[in-house]
Amino acid sequence: MNPSLSGYAAAVLGGVPDADRARVAEELRAVEDLVAGNAELFSALTDTAVPPAARRGVLDDLLRGKVGEPVRRVAVHAAGSVSAPELPPALSWLAVRAQHLADGDVRPEPHLGLMASRARVAGFAAAVYEETTTTELDDVEDELFRFARVVEATPALRSALSDRDLPVAARQAVVEQLMSGRVHAATLALVRYAIAGGRSRDVVGTLDFLVEETARARGWRVAQVRAGLPVDDDERALLSESLTRLAGSPVELQVTVDPHLLSGVLVRVGDLQVDATARGRLDALREHLHNATWDTPTYGTDDEQGAG
Repeated sequence: MNPSLSGYAAAVLGGVPDADRARVAEELRAVEDLVAGNAELFSALTDTAVPPAARRGVLDDLLRGKVGEPVRRVAVHAAGSVSAPELPPALSWLAVRAQHLADGDVRPEPHLGLMASRARVAGFAAAVYEETTTTELDDVEDELFRFARVVEATPALRSALSDRDLPVAARQAVVEQLMSGRVHAATLALVRYAIAGGRSRDVVGTLDFLVEETARARGWRVAQVRAGLPVDDDERALLSESLTRLAGSPVELQVTVDPHLLSGVLVRVGDLQVDATARGRLDALREHLHNATWDTPTYGTDDEQGAG
């Protein structure tokens, strides 16, 4: 199943109270039957020429006020996250998943590759963001970033959270013990699902990915900045302005001081990395000298030297 839809369903259906799960499963089966049994609706929703936003709009108008919110949300998300021909099977999958939950059959998330697992986590996050205010997102982003740095800097914790032999529930219990009551409920939910739906050995990478997703939900891009020395307010403003022009959208800085870099900054925005550190320049110089030979001038040809 589409990873984004799988993660989104985990958030929405997993949050349904036990007493309501049978009703949700029944309503999703009714939605599946409605689409399959109405030729005109089926044709519209499976037409590849119809944009995803239009398919979402059709299902939203059709279902709003007629089914429970969890059912409307997952069905509408499916319409936008899977291809048109895949929508009927996706609705069927949602109905089956809801029935499993109603029966108490809670299954672990299947193992996926790196990109697919991150897409699944992003789907879960999208559902969480829908119920989180912009002000709360500011705090969630900061809490995720700080926890990621704690995990990165604590080998014992990183090892425990990335141990595939340790049950998911046990790893989530570690997170609960460390974070419960200290962070927003949305932050805790995202970290718990990073453990359940992400790749175990990519725990820090998944947390950093969630930082970027949270910032993107606020219309921002995150620039992870490692600086050899503390960065003052004027330097932050100048760097943020430069990166905003480079990225084409507002950029928020997440700054970590790393003395090993000596001076300057190492900046990563999405897939873009800019190394303006003293350590980076030294490494580049070392690589240059390693590749050069003492009997081969590196500053010009023999003719150019003789011309002087």
